[in-house]
Amino acid sequence: MDSTQQFWEDFYRDKDQVWSGKANPILVAEVASLTPGTALDLGCGEGGDAIWLTRQGWRVTAVDISDVALKRAAGHAAEAGAEGIVWERHDLAKSFPEGRFDLVSAQFFHSPVEENGERDKALRRATEAVSPGGTLIVAGHAGWPTWMEEPPHKDVHFPTPAEV
Repeated sequence: MDSTQQFWEDFYRDKDQVWSGKANPILVAEVASLTPGTALDLGCGEGGDAIWLTRQGWRVTAVDISDVALKRAAGHAAEAGAEGIVWERHDLAKSFPEGRFDLVSAQFFHSPVEENGERDKALRRATEAVSPGGTLIVAGHAGWPTWMEEPPHKDVHFPTPAEV
């Protein structure tokens, strides 16, 4: 197991719940006018976005590097009655889901452990996975908040619009 996967396995294992379980508001706003089709959720975490997309009529493939996160997400989906989500474990710099998608979503897709431009490779592959006429949504932070005296992960690089 490489350091990126180990970080995320530990991150999820150490907490009962990390995220709110709700869909990201950016995703909700951007998808509102789209006709449901196939969707790829990159870095799905505990499944909030994937579950919401499924409830809106999308056929979702949800991907994460962490087995712990994927198991938790599948459990949340079962509890919510959100059926048909395909859960796949990928280190997106090394493997990527097959196919093309009407919607590819990467919400806050960054990591405190980044090796050899992994995120950049994954985002390039994400653009290639968008079907003609499809939509790519990449949402993230522009940087650490100005009020934060000491960022928790000094080596994190936030992608610029040009990189996306």
